[in-house]
Amino acid sequence: MEWQISIEELEDFARDFWQQFKEAKAFAFHGQMGAGKTTTIAALCRHKGVQDAVGSPTFSIINEYTYGTGRKIYHIDLYRLRDMEEIIQSGVEDAVYSGEICMVEWPEKAPELFEDSTIHVQISALDSGTRSVKVTTHAQFLAASVVEQS
Repeated sequence: MEWQISIEELEDFARDFWQQFKEAKAFAFHGQMGAGKTTTIAALCRHKGVQDAVGSPTFSIINEYTYGTGRKIYHIDLYRLRDMEEIIQSGVEDAVYSGEICMVEWPEKAPELFEDSTIHVQISALDSGTRSVKVTTHAQFLAASVVEQS
């Protein structure tokens, strides 16, 4: 699936996204710095009913938000982590496998962390106000990665 969205269309995108992926728990967000990963995640959290301000967890590594009747969304940023040992020590692995919704920025830092049920979200800037958002299953993402490396 692929969308081309502007900032004004983010809320509609979030509604459509959750209709498509209502059962999924793990989401890996790929994109260059400034592509809109955190902005997109914030819209997805708002649509779920998160009342807290959603910001980048670059320094905290994991932000935890609540919605509904005590449900959680973990927003994780792996950018500053160096290796799998740091990822495990910071609690990322526990959050990813918690059964709660988990949205991970910079997942390429720990590809082994993601299971077959992971949904991959690739965001890229088309221009200053429009983003391409491509969503694939884990198998589709891996297949595309193999093709790109050939």
